[in-house]
Amino acid sequence: METMKPKSAMSNKSKLAKTFQKVINLRTATKIGSNNGMGICMLTSQNKFDQDDDDLFSIKGSKTHGDPRARQRAVMEALVAKLFAGVTSIKAAYAELQMAQNPYNSEAIHLADQAVVDELKAISELKRSFLKKELDLSPQVTIMLAEIQEQQSLMKTYEITIKKLEGEAEMKESEARSLKRQLDDSIAFNKSLEKKLNASGPISILENVQLSALSTSHFVQFLHFSLRSMTSFVKLLVREMESANWDLDLAAKVIEPEAIFTKPSHRYFVFQSFVCKTMLEGFNFPNFSPPNESQCFHKHSRDQYLNEFKKLQLVNVRQFLAQKPSSSFAQFMRSKYLHLVHAKMECSLFGNLNQRKLINAGECPDSAFFTSFAEMARRVWLLHRLAFSLDQPVSIFQVPRNCRFSEVYMENVNDESAFSCEIVDSTVDVRVNFTVVPGFKIGKSLIQSQVYLSPVNVIETDPASR
Repeated sequence: METMKPKSAMSNKSKLAKTFQKVINLRTATKIGSNNGMGICMLTSQNKFDQDDDDLFSIKGSKTHGDPRARQRAVMEALVAKLFAGVTSIKAAYAELQMAQNPYNSEAIHLADQAVVDELKAISELKRSFLKKELDLSPQVTIMLAEIQEQQSLMKTYEITIKKLEGEAEMKESEARSLKRQLDDSIAFNKSLEKKLNASGPISILENVQLSALSTSHFVQFLHFSLRSMTSFVKLLVREMESANWDLDLAAKVIEPEAIFTKPSHRYFVFQSFVCKTMLEGFNFPNFSPPNESQCFHKHSRDQYLNEFKKLQLVNVRQFLAQKPSSSFAQFMRSKYLHLVHAKMECSLFGNLNQRKLINAGECPDSAFFTSFAEMARRVWLLHRLAFSLDQPVSIFQVPRNCRFSEVYMENVNDESAFSCEIVDSTVDVRVNFTVVPGFKIGKSLIQSQVYLSPVNVIETDPASR
């Protein structure tokens, strides 16, 4: 006896799957028109129906009217299409509801809420009609109207999305403009502070200090004040070199041929090293030069050094140079300028040697570059005078290349923690690449030098390992 399998359940599933597939195929549109401003879409289907499909959507008197199964299939397709269109309309209305929340719009919220309720009622009524088998749909018309409704809802959703993105873009632009204003204000404020710090007018630091009260802390305070002026001049020098289209990498290699940088921007430290080394050269001597090289060397007392320090603090540097072109400070300033700014460099930066000629003639060029240099030279000279006013000997020291880093004698200008934390290879060590700012010894006290560190191969640099 052969077992028979029921076909009703399988055939129903097959019909439902075909119905969904048919509706999905019908949802492809090629043309959308919205010229009337109400979002009405004119659609043309890309599907080419065969003769059987044409029969499905025929009106009374056709084959469909006489074929209950084909009629039922067409009605189911129209039902699903209408259901999908309703769901899409609900999504569009919900998007409108969210959009109306910020900024708050009570009228738009009410309309969107009502649209959601209306669509839910329509779907509920469709469900009731389906369960009671009271569906009265014209398949072809219903599917086309469902397509139009769905396309209108999609367009509405896209419009809401565009408005939302435009609002976010405007907010970002407004935030960017606000940050730009803050940046401009900060730059202007920093420039004003820098101008005040590097002004060539009177300096009020340690103005009333007495010889008996002078201490190492006063020297450290004025040292930082002098280094700020050096930093400002180095920045100006680098900007002038960039404006003159210098190859800064090549220039840095000329100063420190074996320098190894972890970042391209760190080449700035080479130029700072060059300026500091040039300006502080001879600092250990009373007149910035050994006694046998000075034509008029006279050892002053501590009082005399302190008086020179106080006098030069209270004058305008340009006026002082104009009034006393043969003074010790004027000679120091001219000597340092000629050593620091080579003739070829000056010609490259400014197109001529006019500043050099004026300085050699004992005059003061009227330029921002020379003003910044003269102020830096004054602070270095004042630092030197202050050092020799102390009751303890002051000297500077440089750290040789490839020395091991010592926190007692050195300070790392490169804050990269990779040097001290990430190098785990036993054959690699961190050594001094070059000295940026020399250190100072004041009696038994020590002011750390500022150095630039680089990773090196210990096997190549450590003689004990050979």
